[in-house]
Amino acid sequence: MTHYRLALVGFGNVGRAFVRLLERKKTELASQYSLTFSVTAIASGRHGAAINPQGIDSQQALQILESGGSLNQLSTRSFPQEMTAFIRSCPADVLFENTPVNYKTGQPAIDHLRAALLSGMHAITANKGPVVHAYHELRALAQTHGKRFFFESTVMDGAPIFSLFRGALPAARLVAFRGILNSTTNLILSRMENGESFDEAVRYAQSIGIAETDPAGDIDGWDAAVKIAALVTVLMDTPFQPQQVKRTGIRAITPAIAQAALKEGERWKLVCAARRNEAGEIQARVAPEKVGRTSPLYTVDGTTSIVEFETDVLEKLSIIEADPGPSTTAYGLLADFIQATR
Repeated sequence: MTHYRLALVGFGNVGRAFVRLLERKKTELASQYSLTFSVTAIASGRHGAAINPQGIDSQQALQILESGGSLNQLSTRSFPQEMTAFIRSCPADVLFENTPVNYKTGQPAIDHLRAALLSGMHAITANKGPVVHAYHELRALAQTHGKRFFFESTVMDGAPIFSLFRGALPAARLVAFRGILNSTTNLILSRMENGESFDEAVRYAQSIGIAETDPAGDIDGWDAAVKIAALVTVLMDTPFQPQQVKRTGIRAITPAIAQAALKEGERWKLVCAARRNEAGEIQARVAPEKVGRTSPLYTVDGTTSIVEFETDVLEKLSIIEADPGPSTTAYGLLADFIQATR
């Protein structure tokens, strides 16, 4: 039986869902993987932080956040306020980095993950920014220190995309992919087909927590472009920036346009695609596209996502994830944890 000390940086919806999942799976982790754990550090953006080498009571931490209190009261030692120094001071074997994404630079999450790896921790994140902006650096750093840098939850929550190519598809070379990777826009388009206005559909997406107060990152295709860049960077092993993705959002699609397509047996979807051409160059785009009934994208409704891979050995392989949320993202973190420590 091996015991792992866990540090959590970022304790929002995903971090809290992850803690709940850890508790629910505690017996399975011990019996099937000879794995036990304790949470020894938590840092929250708005609710303080805590370090306790003997283990933090996770249920108490959740209750404190729900009541609007501060995690500081759970700490048994003083700690630096600067986050990379906090990470270096954590008595931990694994860092889970779940701070908000920075599309432009990937910071400060990159620095958080770098600090963890340099301190001898495995580094696991649900944050897309570091994958896009520092994947090769962090991968090399992890290898140098005999640790793992994993990020399954960054593109399709808990769906096994990166681990699929890392383990289940040996010697398969990715040629192209295509899919629906932004659940917010897919929900908006689906609701406009049913008669809601664009603004009404956006407000609904915000009300259930999948769209930000400023939904521009989803509506204008930036989130999708970042996910395309992450897939290209990792699965095609080619550094790729979101700015290299040809990008068109969904602002021009109205309820009338969406309903007219539906009557013709087609549906509007925000489609993500990338392909390596014969010259070895990668061409990538995200844009609204009408798809017919024969397309696997046609039946993907609401917040469901899909990606279809084309490899040199398997012509088409699709993964669909229905109605993702914090709990499915948390599962991706758990899967990474198990894989990193095996």
